[in-house]
Amino acid sequence: MSFAEPAGLSSPETHSRYLGIDPGLNRTGYALVERHPAGPVLLEGGIIRTRSKQALPQRLHEIASGIREVVRDLHPGAAAMEEVFAHARNLKTTLLLAHVRGAILTTLADTAIPVVHYSPTQVKRLLTGSGRAPKEQIQHAVRAELNLATVPEPNDVADASAVALCLYHSVRFAA
Repeated sequence: MSFAEPAGLSSPETHSRYLGIDPGLNRTGYALVERHPAGPVLLEGGIIRTRSKQALPQRLHEIASGIREVVRDLHPGAAAMEEVFAHARNLKTTLLLAHVRGAILTTLADTAIPVVHYSPTQVKRLLTGSGRAPKEQIQHAVRAELNLATVPEPNDVADASAVALCLYHSVRFAA
């Protein structure tokens, strides 16, 4: 399958580590995938948790601090996130997710890491060939592509891995 290279990634040789982020107010998942001759390798995955009793500004600060720490420790060359998918029936959730994405994007801008955005349909299509693939099919694709015994847990890490794999396949690499 052929993938278009995302804008802003002009020097792919410097981008051999891809950070996928699954933004969420309670749990933000992240996964770092590295390019190897045998294929993509999941180097680390985890979550950044916030406490629901905290005020929104403190929760956003905690997420931003967590992303800053991930970038400092893991040295990704590029990052990717899913775009906000708005549902009219879940408008409050959509707005909170937009706040989270804003905190993450600001943090990544401070680190000068290029960021690519994928719609949920793009993630599904890039990994499975179908923009309507169910979550289980995406998880199976992540497990198989990363040559893992099981799907990464929790789901936030699996989702972040899927986004990282999209970026991995979207960037042309000069071998």
